[in-house]
Amino acid sequence: MNGVLNPYSVKNVCEADGWSVIRLSGPADLPYGFSNRRVFRNSTPGSRPEPVSPQDGPGRALAHAPHRSGDRSSHTPRGSRNTGRYGRSGTLPPVPGRSAFHLALCALCCALLALITWQVAVGGPLLTLDAQLGAVMRRNSPPTFVAELCADLGNPGVALPVLAGAIAYAVATGGARRWLPPLYAVAAMAAAALTVSVLKVGLGRPGPLGGHNYYPSGHTATAAVAFGGAALLLSLTMRRPPHWPLLAVAALLTLSCSAGLIWRGYHWPLDVLASWCLGWVLLVSATALTRRGLRHPGGGPPDG
Repeated sequence: MNGVLNPYSVKNVCEADGWSVIRLSGPADLPYGFSNRRVFRNSTPGSRPEPVSPQDGPGRALAHAPHRSGDRSSHTPRGSRNTGRYGRSGTLPPVPGRSAFHLALCALCCALLALITWQVAVGGPLLTLDAQLGAVMRRNSPPTFVAELCADLGNPGVALPVLAGAIAYAVATGGARRWLPPLYAVAAMAAAALTVSVLKVGLGRPGPLGGHNYYPSGHTATAAVAFGGAALLLSLTMRRPPHWPLLAVAALLTLSCSAGLIWRGYHWPLDVLASWCLGWVLLVSATALTRRGLRHPGGGPPDG
């Protein structure tokens, strides 16, 4: 290295007082120390040094952390990541703990649904306990108009308009892929109707007041998917929604419908419990597919 060592043209990277001797080359070397010392440009003998900012000049590369240039690609795939929630700012990151809990609960619901269906098919001992519990609930029923009002919550004329209103709101206020959450909500409702119809006809379980084809409860499944789907759609589209009250209201409406059906003698307790399991599995599946589609927009059909 050539030239005369100038204390103003050295930069400390080894000691705290700013006077280590790592030599720089070039006429406009601008290294500086860590002790708030002034930095000078063109500090030649006999001339007056000109103070400058440490950020000016090529010497800053040794004095600062590397700066990202404008044409440099990012280390993270920001361009391919969906950084917005459905209809508003934010993200839809996967939550490992919550996802594992939902998956475990979904598996439990599938196992419980299979167990109840098997017991109904073979006339197992669970049916005896089911009949006893249903008799106790009917004896302790609230007034008839209250029980009937609760049972009517599962009517298609009541539950489906709620889901349709949530779908209309989601389509009107959603983002570029606003069709995706309503599509999966409608698919969940269609799957619920198909599954309930097949099980009713295949098993032909008699009801508490006579008749056949009462397992599982179609009103409970309709209420669970309609109210739960509406809550999920609103939670995805509203700006700052309180998520848990929406889901709590959906669960309360579905529970009220289930209780009303048992109080009025329209269904056995196992009928509504099976529909609860079915509704949970369908809603969790629809939510997972929706989040997957929103995080990977290239995986579905083009936006319409």
